Amino acid sequence: MVERLVIDHVGHRGDGVALAGGQAIYVPYTLGGETVEVAPVPGHHPDRRRLLAVEHASEARIAPFCPHFTVCGGCAIQHWEVERYRAWKREIVVETLALSKIECEVAPLIDAHGLGRRRITLHARIGTHDVLKVGFAAANSHDIIPVDRCPILAPGLGGALDSAWALAEPLISIGKPLDIQITAADNGLDVDVRGSGPLQAKMIATLSRLAEQHRLTRLTRHGELVLMRTPPVVAIGTARVTLPPGSFLQATAAGEEALAEQVVGHCQRAKHVADLFCGVGPLALRLATKSRISAFDSDTGAVTALQKAAMAASGLKPVKTEARDLFRRPLMPQELRDFDAVVFDPPRQGAQAQAQQLAASKVPVVVAVSCNVATFARDARILVEGGYKIEGVTPVDQFRHTAHVELVAKFVR
Repeated sequence: MVERLVIDHVGHRGDGVALAGGQAIYVPYTLGGETVEVAPVPGHHPDRRRLLAVEHASEARIAPFCPHFTVCGGCAIQHWEVERYRAWKREIVVETLALSKIECEVAPLIDAHGLGRRRITLHARIGTHDVLKVGFAAANSHDIIPVDRCPILAPGLGGALDSAWALAEPLISIGKPLDIQITAADNGLDVDVRGSGPLQAKMIATLSRLAEQHRLTRLTRHGELVLMRTPPVVAIGTARVTLPPGSFLQATAAGEEALAEQVVGHCQRAKHVADLFCGVGPLALRLATKSRISAFDSDTGAVTALQKAAMAASGLKPVKTEARDLFRRPLMPQELRDFDAVVFDPPRQGAQAQAQQLAASKVPVVVAVSCNVATFARDARILVEGGYKIEGVTPVDQFRHTAHVELVAKFVR
């Protein structure tokens, strides 16, 4: 059944929202003010529609730059004029904070796409007629869209798609679906394959040959080493970090730098800083140029890599690391009393338990980094109710063309 709808605005997830009969209807790839023809999406929630045609286009609509747009699920927005898109992304932060009754200044959005994404996860599956497909998941689907190029990737990921296809071909013969995580280290591609099952000696020999052929720095399976030509390294500030297998990095180098610049600015007077959820040290290793650092994360490989990098770098203040699950064992107020500033950069679920302990502490400066505005708002509310004043929020856009937005906020007592 074909319907005609008028799109009212773009929602927080990037879909156009039509208000029909008191109900919100979500239509991907549409903009406010557009008249569109849509159809139901079988098997999906009744408030979703599939775009058939744009009858009346917004003056802010532009041509997407990628031939896979609307089919591949990676990008939600390539069809919107850049200034309107940027204003919308900042407004996501403004509106989410307002809903939580958090009053503060929201700075202009920082564009941190830079050279593009430096890490991707590709999926390999056997499709119909036993045809191998390697690519990204389709929008709102488990189907795989085969790709041979992606224009939002950084130059450092050049060759990543060819490598994934080459590795998938022998591995998929085992019959299991594969996920292939590829990170652009400074000295080449670091690849971790998941889903293959145990590898026989003959398969390891094949993969080793392919790793040499595609000049991979390292190939791991579920984090276990298959082949290392050279340790994959990234520069963080003045330090060089050897990446643990499958380790987390910010999606773009420019995004990491933009977030770190904000954090360092907020902590410039602190002599001793706690870096919570520190990862491999994108914040700690920059903060250590001026401050003594105590860094905590549940990922043992990450904190070990951070410690080694800090010890090998010159000109840094002391960096002490500890592997600790901050969800189960947050730092308590008595453990926090020696810090002039605390930085926390949790995963998407936020850091509710740690925020509660910070709210009960006397730490003069708390800096929050977040990749989820909703969980940040919840944690910020805890800090504000504990007596902190929020001085401002800076949104950072490293996931350009999507609804994801990062932010940095400063709290003071």
